Parts: sequence; C-alpha cells; structure tokens
Amino acid sequence: MRILFVGDVMGNVGQTAVTTYLPKLKRRYKPQVTIVNGENATRGRGINQEVYKDILTAGADVITMGNHTWDNNEIFDFINGAKKLIRPLNFPPATTPGVGYTIVKVNTVKLAVINLQGNVFMGQNLADPFTTVQPLVEQLREETPNIFIDFHAETTSEKEAMAWYLDGQVSAVVGTHTHVQTSDERVLPNGTAFLSDVGFTGPYNGILGMTRENVIQRFLEQMPTRFNVQEDSPAVLSGCVIDVDGQSGRAKKIARILINPDHPYFDD
Repeated sequence: MRILFVGDVMGNVGQTAVTTYLPKLKRRYKPQVTIVNGENATRGRGINQEVYKDILTAGADVITMGNHTWDNNEIFDFINGAKKLIRPLNFPPATTPGVGYTIVKVNTVKLAVINLQGNVFMGQNLADPFTTVQPLVEQLREETPNIFIDFHAETTSEKEAMAWYLDGQVSAVVGTHTHVQTSDERVLPNGTAFLSDVGFTGPYNGILGMTRENVIQRFLEQMPTRFNVQEDSPAVLSGCVIDVDGQSGRAKKIARILINPDHPYFDD
C-alpha cells in the first residue's frame, strides 16, 4: 500500500497548489490512499464546505485537521455529514462534533487514518494524546494493521515520543502544524514510518504563510497584530510518500516531497 500525504493547505495559494500538483503527484506515485491536512485551507483559518469539496475533487481521500479546526464557523454546518473529514481525536468526545478517525478500504486492504493533536505549546488543554490514542490503536488493529496518524503538534520531542511510543503498532506517525518540513524521515526499528513535520502547502514568500510585514511588526513592537495570509506569492507544496506492507502494516519506506520555486516540479 502506498500513502501520499500533503501537509497543511493554507489559503488560496495553498488551494491552487493542491489543485495544480495533487493530480500530477497521484499520477507519478500512484498512491492507494491520499491524505491532505486542511486545517488552514480557508483564508488560513479552518475550512468551509466549498474548500473541503474542492480538495476532495483534486484527489484527496481523507482530510485531516488540527488546532484551527473550529476557526471557521461554517464547519459546524457540515462536519457531521462530512465522511472524509476528521478532526483531532482528543477533543472532548461528548461535546465535539465530527470524528477523530476513519477507515479507508482499498480493494481488500483497509487503512485507518487518525488525527491527533499535541498538548505542548498548543494553547489548548486537550486530553492526553498518548493515553487517548492507545486504546483506539488496539481496537483498530483488530480490524487492520495499517494505521496512519497525522499528529498535529508543536514540539519535535512530543512528535518523536509519539512515534517511538507507537513503534510497531502503527504504520506511520507524521507531524503537522509547524509549516516547516523537517529532514528526519525514517522507518523506526519495529516498522513505523516517522517524519517530525511534513511542512505546509501555501505561500512560499510569507512567514509560515502569513504576510511578512505583520509578522515582523509583531516582533519589533511586541503588540497584538492581525495576521493575514500572504496572497501575492508563489506556492510551496510539502508532502511525503510512504510504502506500507498491507499485510503486516509495517512501513517499508518514507520519502519527502517538496515543490517550490527553489525545488521546481518536473513532469516525468
């Protein structure tokens, strides 16, 4: 089984990058399952139904979210009926709409996709991601050994700890949230693929996708400043491809994808 994962789509520039490159990437890599993080997709904050459908049309099978899940109020109108949209599992289950995982069936093989959020420096006090995910992993492994986790977290140590904690129990733990792609991809000893952060998909000339002037002003003046998505910018698309043995669930290989003006995409 091959999994294609694209990180944090951000604003109009990110949406355009997805519609431009995702079909090309799917033709090149021929993944069985394509996952896209869309938590910044609509104007840099959350996602609405129109953008959700556009990302699916571009080729996503599952859309994951993160700490900005609820920043666009339109999500409350459709999340419970959006079968391919998952939000972090460790939000309070009794009061939070939507679901934290889904299962995709590819012929006779199933892939479980979990969305999870870290707690360190995230500004939200969610349930402990480690103790929350463990029972679900045990439950899912009764149905399939193929489990992918989008771990939306700030610190490298929390993401590394999660990967080692679940090594051999899940196929992959890939980080999102920091918008900067790391170069530490590897397969851990017991078969779990890991990458601290897959990076983001959006404005290449912004600062983490936001307008440079406003971010610099915030550092200079230390005063509250409204951040807006940098729209007049070429795009970056960040992602990874993971090959998994569909029978054992063990990852065999993980490779990063990076497309931007300094790393241009060339058709085969």
